[in-house]
Amino acid sequence: MVRLLAVSGSLREASSNSVLLRAAEVLCPKGLSIAHYHEVGQLPHFNPDFTETPPESIMGLRFSIAHADGVLISCPEYARGIPGSFKNMLDWLVSSEEFPGKPVALFNASPRASHAQAALRLVLETMSACIVEEASISVNLLSTELSAETIANDPTIRPLIVSALEAFKQQIDGKKSGLSSQRFR
Repeated sequence: MVRLLAVSGSLREASSNSVLLRAAEVLCPKGLSIAHYHEVGQLPHFNPDFTETPPESIMGLRFSIAHADGVLISCPEYARGIPGSFKNMLDWLVSSEEFPGKPVALFNASPRASHAQAALRLVLETMSACIVEEASISVNLLSTELSAETIANDPTIRPLIVSALEAFKQQIDGKKSGLSSQRFR
């Protein structure tokens, strides 16, 4: 079983990024499971003085990352960049042993979020994440209020999500067996 940790960069309950991740869970292929990390907004502000002995909430985050085979991220764009709370979470993972080399797929709920996607990729590459390009998609959910089920049944979006999840699973399975057939970036 391949275990993914889904993390939304938005704190909004009705966020299209969060809904997109829930739609991915609905469409999980056999042999793949998705758990959601919901505590991004509750994490303390990053303080490098506590990287060696982090607060309990950070230990929980690191535990969740360590026990996931891959991380599925959907992040909005605020002021042409990554939302502060999401960047704060990433800052807590910079010096961790759990994140480097972790396969990551990026789901983008708005094609207009190009600045945040570029900034996110730069940060993740700096953190030594393995971005799986074949599993990274962009869909247009801008100004929609679709449910996860509606997105999962959309004839245009459904195949994109399913294809991305299957590519992500295949890449992780290949990495686990040492036979990685697709390219990480």
